[in-house]
Amino acid sequence: MLKILKFLVVTLLLISYNEGVFGQDEDALFIKKIHDEALSNGMTYPWLKELCTNYGGRIAGSKSYLGATTFAKDALNKIDKVEGLLQDCEASYWQRGAKEKAWIVDSKGKNIPLKVLSLGNSIATPANGLTAEVIEVRSLNEVEALGKEKIKGKIVFYNRAMDPTQLRTFSAYGGAVDQRVFGPAKAAEYGAVAALVRSMTTSSDDFPHTGVTTYRDSTYRVPGIAISTNDANLLSKKLKSGTVKVYLKTECRTIGIRPAPTVIGEIKGSEFPDEILLIGGHLDSWDVGQGAHDDGSGCVQAMEVLRLFSSLGYKPKRTIRAVLFSNEENGLAGGRTYAKISDEKKEFHLAALESDSGGFSPRGFSFDADTSVFKTYYKNVSQWLPLLESYGLIFEKGGSGADINPLKSQKGLLIGLRPDSQRYFDFHHTANDRIENVNQRELELGAASMASLIYLIDKYGIQ
Repeated sequence: MLKILKFLVVTLLLISYNEGVFGQDEDALFIKKIHDEALSNGMTYPWLKELCTNYGGRIAGSKSYLGATTFAKDALNKIDKVEGLLQDCEASYWQRGAKEKAWIVDSKGKNIPLKVLSLGNSIATPANGLTAEVIEVRSLNEVEALGKEKIKGKIVFYNRAMDPTQLRTFSAYGGAVDQRVFGPAKAAEYGAVAALVRSMTTSSDDFPHTGVTTYRDSTYRVPGIAISTNDANLLSKKLKSGTVKVYLKTECRTIGIRPAPTVIGEIKGSEFPDEILLIGGHLDSWDVGQGAHDDGSGCVQAMEVLRLFSSLGYKPKRTIRAVLFSNEENGLAGGRTYAKISDEKKEFHLAALESDSGGFSPRGFSFDADTSVFKTYYKNVSQWLPLLESYGLIFEKGGSGADINPLKSQKGLLIGLRPDSQRYFDFHHTANDRIENVNQRELELGAASMASLIYLIDKYGIQ
């Protein structure tokens, strides 16, 4: 009897083991199929090329942005079993106007031109421009310390560089970007006439980096203008020798509220259609480049996840929804509107995955959620890491994406794709963010990584 019992126990253990191995083998095989399809027949690069070539400079509310929404919706509708549609959204439309002019007013009568870009939301200079003495600072606190007596009537020049010793360039960006977002408003508070801000990049180059700046409605506003890192270094060097004056002329303005729809496409779930798995990026971009890495890449990767599942004949249990958000760059209207409508419909996003860090080689995913569910979710997804490690992917705790963050209250899992970030801030918010600076294979691998993780969540759930 004891021998029979031992035999039964061993047999059950073997069956259990083999079932586990079979499941892993089945998943590994399908993930391989996802990658094979993405790398052999992928549509990410052709889509991105058309988006960038025909609809570059996609500020929400612009003609280019509206053209991009039609293109993306039509492309989604061409995928079998996918319905593409537009979700109404409105956004404040800011326009750059004529090319900015800036130069150092040399004491010897020779003007030295500077490469600059107005910051998004900035007001313009007076019609004839302005000339003022420059005062260099490294922080917003330094402006406060100097006070109105030393700031009033001057151009405040924020020259704190991104920390090159930070291996995570997004950490370096986070450590410097406050001077761009809040610097012009702080300078205005102390009587400055304008603010120049060192571009957010670790590179020494001639590309000024634009990006949003914000004002308090109740305060006096001044123009906020980005200056390239090379010219920031030049200006700083000249300031060490004495007083320097700079001439600035910009014509940017806020036009008003305009339609700026978000694009949505989805495959309905066969078993749990009310559990939504979102993949997305933001369709808008700054006007000076083509928005290739930021964030056309994320948009076409989200679209490609749907195409991959359709092409491979995969029938998801849960609803897989691609969302190309509006107005991430200049107000987050798309993400906020989407979450508001979703909450009103009493939807539940089991997981939301955003790609907004460029179309570079994927390195892994970061995970976030409401504290009441995070430990459970993270423990459950971590068991799949062995299936993805061979593709060079890791899992980590951390932020997800600005557009999906408003969904956090639904208590689903928020995920960010984490590509290699070392080159991202060479292109971010510049005229150099163009299709030729995106590697096709890296872009395709990112889409395949996203599809692989979504496949596992769809198949097994995370609760």
